[in-house]
Amino acid sequence: MNTLKKEYAFKNIALYKKTRDWLQKKQLPRFEGFSFYDLIKMYLSGLIKGDLTSRAGSISFSFFMAIFPALLFVLNLIPYIPIENFTETFSRFVESAMPESSQGFFMSIYTDIQSNQRGGLLSSSFLLSIFFMGNGISAIFAGFQGSYHIKVTRSFIRQYIYSVVVGLVLSLLLVLAAAAYISFLVYLRNAYSKIDLLEISYWIFSFKLLFTILVALIFSSLLYYAGTPGGRNQRFFTPGSIMTSLLFLVTTYLFGIYIAKFSNYNELYGSIGAILVLMLYIYINAIVLLLGFELNAALSQLKKK
Repeated sequence: MNTLKKEYAFKNIALYKKTRDWLQKKQLPRFEGFSFYDLIKMYLSGLIKGDLTSRAGSISFSFFMAIFPALLFVLNLIPYIPIENFTETFSRFVESAMPESSQGFFMSIYTDIQSNQRGGLLSSSFLLSIFFMGNGISAIFAGFQGSYHIKVTRSFIRQYIYSVVVGLVLSLLLVLAAAAYISFLVYLRNAYSKIDLLEISYWIFSFKLLFTILVALIFSSLLYYAGTPGGRNQRFFTPGSIMTSLLFLVTTYLFGIYIAKFSNYNELYGSIGAILVLMLYIYINAIVLLLGFELNAALSQLKKK
């Protein structure tokens, strides 16, 4: 038994050395004198020494607190969006994205807001969403600045101002993206009313996939660009934002499978089941966001050497 263990350990060591030697021979493009091994070593040191999970927990909590005021604002804003059949398309989109156990509760609130438009609620929810949105974006920036590789930080007031401005820009981009996506679906329904949508389902799926990647890429790039004082010294689209976009797509896809296959979680946790799943989803994507940032930070450190 001991002989087998020693042989297994020796093979692992030999495999590690071969992999390390191979990575050391592969030079990083545009990083003369540095190999992929140097990048991986720098990247892993940032993950291990940067307390990644604690930073992700702080981000996910702040974002969770910002979701409900923002959702209330969006629901009150929808009746004022001048797009044909926007309300009906949005209703079907929400119903298809939510578990059956949550549809009735959400749609009853949505129907009430649609039939009784409240301007005062719109303004108050907007102010609340601005406040909590600033906290959420500020938590992201604090998570970035908590990186092992980041030495320069902003003052609290300056960071909060940056957070509110970036949050407003992201909110505007999100509304425009949602309007563009739903307008495209409305166009398809009107243009191909005599054709079964199943016949063009491939093109719909391709558009949805590319659209999701593009939105995630722009959002993550903007956060990385404005998140730290040194972020503006990098290109807008970075390897970290590309990695984050792809990982976000994977986590969203797996989350969708979980909701579709295990949407009976309310039977186990009761009414808080949906909240727990939502918090887990936010936490996972907070880790994804930090993973992309740490890649950019590692590349930035290599440039300084």
